[in-house]
Amino acid sequence: MKRSASAIWQGSLKAGKGSLTAPGGALKHTEYSFGSRFESGAGTNPEELIAAAHAGCFAMAFSAMLGEAGFTPDKIEVTAEVSLDQVPPAGWTVTASHLVMHAVIPGIDQAKFDEVAAKAKAGCPISRLLNAKISLTATLGA
Repeated sequence: MKRSASAIWQGSLKAGKGSLTAPGGALKHTEYSFGSRFESGAGTNPEELIAAAHAGCFAMAFSAMLGEAGFTPDKIEVTAEVSLDQVPPAGWTVTASHLVMHAVIPGIDQAKFDEVAAKAKAGCPISRLLNAKISLTATLGA
């Protein structure tokens, strides 16, 4: 299974703007810019999208692992906070993603909750992606 999304950028870094689109419909020419990434401008940014993906993926992984352990959650709320920091000499780098979860799960004790949460954090595909090999195919055209 493969999923995709596309980006279009026009102009310089600071004055330019771009849009993001995903076939599933969540992103349809969604604007992003220098202002939305590094300031408080309107639009989204790559780090916000990584945070959404990480929170959503972790919630699903946690639910799946709870099911394997015999538990069904009433509710799982997850927030992911992605840190974008200047790290010399590389420059701007995503340095961390911090997950904060609140869950309501009938019948589970704290030890089992902590065990399943740690397993989900390690096994979530987006958690693993954040340490992934990146490949690139690039073409130059007119």
